[in-house]
Amino acid sequence: MTLQWTAVALFLYAEIAVNLILCIPFISAKRWRLVFSWRIWSWLSPYWNKCFFTMIMVLIVLFLDAVREVHKYSGPEPMHDAQVNPNVYDHVHMKLFRAQRNLYISGFSLFLWLIMRRIVTLLNQVAVTLENSAELQAQTDSAVKAAKQHQDDNMMLKQALLDEEKSMSTKNQQLKLEVEKLASQVKAAEETVRKSHAEVEAMRRQAKGLAQEYDRLLTEHHQLQNPQSAADKKDQ
Repeated sequence: MTLQWTAVALFLYAEIAVNLILCIPFISAKRWRLVFSWRIWSWLSPYWNKCFFTMIMVLIVLFLDAVREVHKYSGPEPMHDAQVNPNVYDHVHMKLFRAQRNLYISGFSLFLWLIMRRIVTLLNQVAVTLENSAELQAQTDSAVKAAKQHQDDNMMLKQALLDEEKSMSTKNQQLKLEVEKLASQVKAAEETVRKSHAEVEAMRRQAKGLAQEYDRLLTEHHQLQNPQSAADKKDQ
């Protein structure tokens, strides 16, 4: 195996190990987000995209080269030469085996490189989603608590209004009873005043009648006195 394919194979083994570590179930996305927030990653982040696309280009070139090698040694001409010369048969199949091995190595390296990038992105997204959901849950709990508090306040206010309404109703009934009592007292007083006026009027008429009777009797008295005086004068 040449140096470049040895490096690609080591890169493939490293990708397999990293993907397996990233897929460990008991390491949560929040912990991976903490790992990804280390200062070294922020220092490497400006070069990450360049490195990512560079590795894609290198792996694509190696993959295409492996495809070319497989197509080269699996064609009819090398097979014909291998059948003609038995010594060449082993050499051709060895070259074909290496080309196919290199094809698998470069193909899986490219595939796992893309998968690893996607796994890291999904872990970050899941961590952000969990943080947002936690914040939303806290906001929801706060809103529910505030709504419950407002509901309790409304119930207390409603109860206070009902109590006040009952108190006002009781006061209104008392005032109504007092008004009715005062009205009955006023009516009785009016009746008393009316009776008093009637009695005064009767006494006034009686006094007037007595005065008239007194005047009549006084007149009769004078008339009786006047004839007697005239008789005395005649006797003298």
